[in-house]
Amino acid sequence: METKSYDYGSRTGIREISWDDFGVLAMMLAETLSKEKVEVVVGIARAGLFPSTAVACMLRREMYPVRVTRRFDDEIVRREPEWKVNLPRDAVAGKVVAVIDEMADSGRTLVVVRDEVMKAGASRTVTASLFCHSWAEPKPDIVVVETDALVLLPWDYRVYRDGVWIVHPEYEAALRQQEEK
Repeated sequence: METKSYDYGSRTGIREISWDDFGVLAMMLAETLSKEKVEVVVGIARAGLFPSTAVACMLRREMYPVRVTRRFDDEIVRREPEWKVNLPRDAVAGKVVAVIDEMADSGRTLVVVRDEVMKAGASRTVTASLFCHSWAEPKPDIVVVETDALVLLPWDYRVYRDGVWIVHPEYEAALRQQEEK
């Protein structure tokens, strides 16, 4: 199932992120979130756990994972994000909570989680992502890099399949679309 946010032909350019780049970007996100007086971090699994865990460690705050996704076994299977791992409500009640994902593509997943965090009684939420596309609506409160490039992330650029490391099939298709432009 294809949605507008997964139309890789709409990307302009390619931005490959190394692990070192990720570390710098996570530090920048932690510095910005520290000004918000964040007390708890909620990370959106899967890939949002990379920046949320790093930021939680850097700020010495508790981090709680949630899973809200359009995917199953890394394949897009639904149009709207669906809850798979729920929020520990008592962990966020009365707190300033950062809701973190690695990428705000449509912006929808961050909104779904933010709304649930507020229902659970957070005093305030701050949505944040390392990357955001210009078409995300709404945009996160905090974004480290806004880009419409195809962002290649170090944790899933290569995947292990049938005993060998290969370029992630979704990235491979997206790279072909970029070459055809």
